[in-house]
Amino acid sequence: PQLTLAVGTAVIGSFQFGYNTGVINAPQKVIEGFYNQTWSSRFSESISENALTALWSLSVAIFSVGGMLGSFSVGLVLSRFGRKNSMLVANVLAFLAVAFMSFSKMAASEMLIIGRFIVGVYSGLSTGFVPIYVEEISPTSLRGALGTLHQLGVVVGILVAQVFGMESIMGNAALWPLLLGFTLLPAVLQCVLLPMCPESPRYLLINCNEESKARSTLAKLRGSEDVSEDMQEMKDESQQMMRETKVTIPALFRSPAYRQPILVAIMLQLSQQLSGINAVFYYSTGIFQRAGVAQPVYATIGAGAVNTVFTVVSLFLVERMGRRPLQLTGLLGMASAVVLTAAMLLLDQLRWMSYVSVGAVFSFVAFFEVGPGPIPWFIVAELFSQGPRPAAIAVAGFNWTANFAVGMCFQYVERLCGPYVFIIFTVLLLGFFVFTYFKVPETKGRTFDDIAADFRESSGQ
Repeated sequence: PQLTLAVGTAVIGSFQFGYNTGVINAPQKVIEGFYNQTWSSRFSESISENALTALWSLSVAIFSVGGMLGSFSVGLVLSRFGRKNSMLVANVLAFLAVAFMSFSKMAASEMLIIGRFIVGVYSGLSTGFVPIYVEEISPTSLRGALGTLHQLGVVVGILVAQVFGMESIMGNAALWPLLLGFTLLPAVLQCVLLPMCPESPRYLLINCNEESKARSTLAKLRGSEDVSEDMQEMKDESQQMMRETKVTIPALFRSPAYRQPILVAIMLQLSQQLSGINAVFYYSTGIFQRAGVAQPVYATIGAGAVNTVFTVVSLFLVERMGRRPLQLTGLLGMASAVVLTAAMLLLDQLRWMSYVSVGAVFSFVAFFEVGPGPIPWFIVAELFSQGPRPAAIAVAGFNWTANFAVGMCFQYVERLCGPYVFIIFTVLLLGFFVFTYFKVPETKGRTFDDIAADFRESSGQ
């Protein structure tokens, strides 16, 4: 029960990231109306089309800017406060963001954009804290399955945001501040539960040198007094760490021992962001509209449901099949985005292509959740031992930059290329497939030390 409580409480941070990613899309028209109203009351004229587009793009993309800042601070906060307390401290940002976003309508000001930035910083921190904490408290045999829960938290958050964002629920002119302020409830819940959760035994032993505390925490987490095997593994890692110097971000790139794993970590994160999944989610309502779906919002929620179901499928497969086969299957399956391009092009000649395009979106989302969705988050934490892990997670947070780029540029590229935009993603996916095939090791059932030793060997250390 201790392990379940600890993992469940940590994953609330993942839910928050998902919710705040998805929440802004549904009430777009309503919030644009609010921006127009505020502008009119200040300048006695309606806002221009260009200014409105710029303001809206900023409201969406500033979240990623905050995320970048948060993810680069992960190592700093973790080494200062530890794993559990870092998650607790981060919630201060969640409360602050809620205050800004909830009262922006009342104050008729730019508080919404500031709130989106702050909640972005919080989400950037969470996407670093959650995978590290879950990895460090999980038994080796369950590490992959429990690691997938981070992504499950994210997709459930997105789905809840899509449902709550429906006009009949909270995505309307009266209630949209409540929709954005809903983040308050999970933050309060996490603050109540975290004090009951254990600190990471790995952190206690390796970073704080508190062996007896680490042993008793581990016994609670495993529900057994016999934790000598786990303790030995952590001690081996600790010995290895003493031989390693304190690892900063520049040191990761300078040291030949870390060069290969950090390249793998960055490429895996990029395979997630540049796979086109965000584009499909931003574009899905448009695709469903063109395909003649009467209520595109329901089809978009359908895509969110597919997203959630296949994350659960991945949860059961990851310890059975391993990380690498799932990542390869997911990347190859997503390359079927070519079908989406063909369906979109033939839509005017063949009406039944509308079903093919909806099916292609669902299939694209399903394959994403089999591999590139969950796996990059936790495999990055598996590729590094305790010393370089926080710095590596911070570098992997570079994926926020790719997220920002896709969010900002997709509309322009899509105007240029039309449905052919998915061909660009297909080429990228095939590139990532080749890279994964040749460079990414299997980490299933292996200790952190084992994996690190493999990389040292291959770099001739």
